[in-house]
Amino acid sequence: MNIQDGFGRKRYSNSDIYEGSWKEGLHEGCGRYTWNSGNTYTGNWKRGKMCGRGVMKWANGDAYDGYWLDGFRNGSGVYRYVDGGYYFGTWSRGLKDGKGTFYPTGTRHPSMKRWSSSVGFDDSGRSVSSQSCSLDMEECKTARPDVNRNVSEKISVGKISRKSGRISNRTKSLDDSWSLCDPAEDLTCHDISSRFSHASDLGLTEVKDNNAVIYEREYMQGVLTKERISYSAELSHKTKKNNEFRVEKVNGRSCVDIFNSRRSYYLMLNLQLGIRYTVGKITPVPKREVRSSDFGDRARIRMYFPRKGSQFTPPHYSIDFYWKDYCPMVFRNLREMFKLDAAEYMMSICGHDGLREVSSPGKSGSIFYLSHDDRFVIKTLKKPEIKALLKMLPDYYSHVNDHENTLITKFFGVHRIKVRSGKKVRFVVMGNMFCTELRIHRRYDLKGSTQGRYTNKDKIKENTTLKDLDLSDEFLMDKLLRESLFKQLSLDCLFLESQDIIDYSLLLGLHFRAPEHLKAFTEPPATVPSQDNSPPADGVSSQGELLIPPKGLILVTHEPSSVNIAPGPHIRGSTLRADSVGDQQVDLLLPGTGRLRVQLGVNMPAQASRKLLPADVDSAEVELFEVYDVVLYMGVIDILQEYNMKKKVEHAYKSLKFDPLSISVVEPKTYAKRFIDFLKKVFPEQP
Repeated sequence: MNIQDGFGRKRYSNSDIYEGSWKEGLHEGCGRYTWNSGNTYTGNWKRGKMCGRGVMKWANGDAYDGYWLDGFRNGSGVYRYVDGGYYFGTWSRGLKDGKGTFYPTGTRHPSMKRWSSSVGFDDSGRSVSSQSCSLDMEECKTARPDVNRNVSEKISVGKISRKSGRISNRTKSLDDSWSLCDPAEDLTCHDISSRFSHASDLGLTEVKDNNAVIYEREYMQGVLTKERISYSAELSHKTKKNNEFRVEKVNGRSCVDIFNSRRSYYLMLNLQLGIRYTVGKITPVPKREVRSSDFGDRARIRMYFPRKGSQFTPPHYSIDFYWKDYCPMVFRNLREMFKLDAAEYMMSICGHDGLREVSSPGKSGSIFYLSHDDRFVIKTLKKPEIKALLKMLPDYYSHVNDHENTLITKFFGVHRIKVRSGKKVRFVVMGNMFCTELRIHRRYDLKGSTQGRYTNKDKIKENTTLKDLDLSDEFLMDKLLRESLFKQLSLDCLFLESQDIIDYSLLLGLHFRAPEHLKAFTEPPATVPSQDNSPPADGVSSQGELLIPPKGLILVTHEPSSVNIAPGPHIRGSTLRADSVGDQQVDLLLPGTGRLRVQLGVNMPAQASRKLLPADVDSAEVELFEVYDVVLYMGVIDILQEYNMKKKVEHAYKSLKFDPLSISVVEPKTYAKRFIDFLKKVFPEQP
């Protein structure tokens, strides 16, 4: 079709040069772009924009190595200043957002192991890969044409072990003076750190004082909100402690113990092989309405996957396993109902970028995986939970079909893996409600109960999910948005009550906007190099932060053609109406991000109001409130716990020790009422 596709080199009329992978006329995959001003970017591209892991070097000497999204620094990364200083932290849409550490000029630099380990969650709350990507341009050139359509698959990857910190595969340098390791060597992170911080490599005067001053900072949309002066010895001890990898065990045995040394890798590979097989088999079947037989015990797909392959399965590098897919036709229709394309679903979970294991926020000991694009969460389930899901599946299907704005967890598939030793692992694939380009600053798991519903302050970290008693804010919403929220919550709770389900909760994610009074603050001038004010077409600016407009969140009339619809399970559902614009459908206008589609539980604007304690103000006679603009993301999760005989006994026992209404385990009707009443206090009506 006379469109660039594959590997190629193009010189533009303004002397810019791009060399790398193309797809349908756009930069896609790995490539290097050189602007006529001298700025260069080497890394991953998507739909013509810098996206994924990459390195940007500016003509003034600054450099950034980290993650990108739509041409902006977005995620974890490290920024090198021309004067020798370094900043390790997270960015959101080009702005520093979240916690980070600044190492001034001459300070001993940290090990790259620390940064690689910290790349667990990016600044939008998503998990990101702990793999180190580097570009091999010659490999791209010699790759087969069919592979050139996505040359990112040919990127050399070096996996970094959580414990040893050793890079297992040899990687090639992104840039001679700015790389993770030498192309011809197999180095440990200690070796990398030594080379990385060597004076001859960076032109620095290395300081041997281990107690050199460093700065722990916290930003909100580019605004410096907190700063703590620390010392390198103190920070390294704390970092080492925080980066320890632990697997919590339940009843002396964790789900992770199912396999041996490479258990997580085998689980992940088996899951991908099974889903690829099932989706490929069920997709060609002509579309039809589900029948009662699609929910029965016979509605299963079973297959044996020997390592050497068979007539129906490909050879693989995992162990032999048996695969079972539950109710495939039902979940196929559910995926179509949620407007998920089968090919996109399969590539998101089974693509070469793989799945990422994340730590479990709860006490269940379940394993959690995230797809590489953050659209899907995969969780291991216990046998009673699988039975509860399959039992409610016919009614769940009808409920989701009748209520497109339901806040209940979206299920896309249920599977089981059985190895030859007889051990079984059961999985469910769900939609990730925090799949958003905005950073989730705080998370809450709200049940409405009070007994034990708090988090130890010593255990609270940046990505900790807090509980009911930790919440001190009220969220004021538009009148019609609030009415829509509680109307749907009542319908969802009525459904869960009919299924005898308890112990569910509202998972609430908050994205804070920087308050007006903080926008006057600037970063200390001694730590900011000269800014490169080149236009966007000349690459992104080296360090100048994007200007924050004076207004925060604005609701505007809905215009479908101009709305930025985020990927993932959020696209199903109607746009909400708002009283503030005259009962019309609305979008959220977010400075620095653009228009976002407002749906139930997605991109919902509100004001977080917190009453200040007397100790926080000069006079106890005046009530003062701290108010923030926030964007809310929410959904009802953990809906697979039935109120069975075991739970009834637990309720009777705990009622002897505590207030019966304060404990989590109560009968379904009481649970639903308490849940709604508590949320009405969290989202009160505006006066």
